[in-house]
Amino acid sequence: MTGQEKIDYLISSLGAIKNRVTDNGYHTVGAVGYAALGGVVVDDAFDDGLITQEELDNYLEAKDLVTTHDYATATTAQQLFTQEYTAAMNDLDEALTVLTEATGEIMAAVNVMETAATADTSPEQEALQGLLAQDDYSIDQSEVDAYNQAVAQVENYAQQAGAFMAAANNTELTASIDSYATQNNFLVGNYTAITYTQSVDEFVINWDNDGFGSGWQGYLEEDMKTAAEIYAAGEYVEEYGTMP
Repeated sequence: MTGQEKIDYLISSLGAIKNRVTDNGYHTVGAVGYAALGGVVVDDAFDDGLITQEELDNYLEAKDLVTTHDYATATTAQQLFTQEYTAAMNDLDEALTVLTEATGEIMAAVNVMETAATADTSPEQEALQGLLAQDDYSIDQSEVDAYNQAVAQVENYAQQAGAFMAAANNTELTASIDSYATQNNFLVGNYTAITYTQSVDEFVINWDNDGFGSGWQGYLEEDMKTAAEIYAAGEYVEEYGTMP
């Protein structure tokens, strides 16, 4: 049984038990209703609501099959890329948190421009000087470095996540990798390293423990998004709350 077949078996066994519980629910409501009216429930009327030993055994077998299966190790290239996508999205979430904090530091100082724009009297200009003297309303090198680094991290993880998702959906690419693994008799999920370089549109995957490694190039050309496209998408999301 494949991992998915085991899950399907679990679903089927639970479905049989669910049907029993559902049947019993109807029987219970009907029996209580008839009891209030003087209706006499016949012996074994509730039998269809009883969970059989076979149904329990099937469930326990399916549960054991699913819980002991190694789902962490990908068996196909699509699974491999999906796992990498999930990991990259987790990293992206963390990077976004860092960027939000770094942006807040910068924007606190940037907002002084509103005060500066209206500082046309001596008292207002002195007040502006007072603001600029405070760390919260000024920008230093460390804050710029932190912000720029955060921006770079978001770009990197967004790029990686997008590439892995695009790869998972690219049947030509996944078929090529699966074929390579089959021909050389190793498990795709036993890879030791994977990299994607956008500038040359290349995935490099190594299976060091099996003594294999290869590159796949030029599969994501139609999935590339320019800075202008990304900016436009950001504007659209800000206005409509969804991707264009």
